[in-house]
Amino acid sequence: MLLAGDIGGTKTDLAVFSHEAGPHSPLVQAEMHSADFPSLQALVMEFLQKVKMPVERACFDVAGPVIDGRVKITNLPWMMDEASLAKDLNLKSVRLMNDLEAVARAIPILRASDVRTLNAGQPVANGAIGVVAPGTGLGESFLTWDGSRYVSHSSEGGHADFAPTDERQIVLLRYMLERFDHVGVERVCSGIGIPNIYEYLRDIEHIAESPQIAQMIAASKDRTAAIVDTAMNPQNPSELCTATVDTFVSILASEAANLALKVLATGGIYLAGGVPLHMLREREGRGFMESFKRKGRFLELMKRIPVHVILTRAALVGAAAYGLESFKEG
Repeated sequence: MLLAGDIGGTKTDLAVFSHEAGPHSPLVQAEMHSADFPSLQALVMEFLQKVKMPVERACFDVAGPVIDGRVKITNLPWMMDEASLAKDLNLKSVRLMNDLEAVARAIPILRASDVRTLNAGQPVANGAIGVVAPGTGLGESFLTWDGSRYVSHSSEGGHADFAPTDERQIVLLRYMLERFDHVGVERVCSGIGIPNIYEYLRDIEHIAESPQIAQMIAASKDRTAAIVDTAMNPQNPSELCTATVDTFVSILASEAANLALKVLATGGIYLAGGVPLHMLREREGRGFMESFKRKGRFLELMKRIPVHVILTRAALVGAAAYGLESFKEG
């Protein structure tokens, strides 16, 4: 059996898979808070002690660049390498892969129920596919067709420069440049970016917030979730939270379109991660496609590109698929 894990800066999903059940059907699964543990080894050991299942190998996808089997997770002080993990966990082998590469590997095996379509477009058979995933940070990847199958490619596009597209975003960039030496798009288009937008709209544009909501958000352990949940709640409206989400969606759409142009993603763009899943599912993509298509002379091309929101935990599916495939090869 295979242990697969989606290792994130906020939470880690672990599950045990078998060849018979396949990557969509974990035998046992758990979600754990990453920062509660000093290392991945400690987290995995606790999981394995609880499930008591015989695992021989593992495949983990990680939020960070994997180079020569080593990686430092972007938003946690964890250093990982395949050999040490295998030794410490008493496993035959461990594979590490970038989390967005794992999402990309899942896309060719997604089921119809695993996605919600924002734009049907006119997909080109075997065309390149782009993946954008705002979670704690911002991940990006893409797939290309090699003549017989799709091949996934990792990237650190989330750390490329934030490119504002309207007056509000221009001033937002100036605001962020006063706080950071480099303003990558992740700073305003991810879980860690949403509070930055909120603070800009509050402090610079002076959009009002009720004292009760402001106090609730300030006291929240997860400010991003509090802001998004408030914006999605029609019973307790917040102009500031709604404006934050609207701005975030516009930035996300523009960045997704940038990736679509760079890899010519005629096979489609897939949005993954908890942030767009919650936000776009509730809003049915309102405002997203308008910003996505706003590429001047390439308007007609953008209309043709399919856009889907992934509803399942695609990174875990991709890590499991890669691990099970490696089992066969090994």
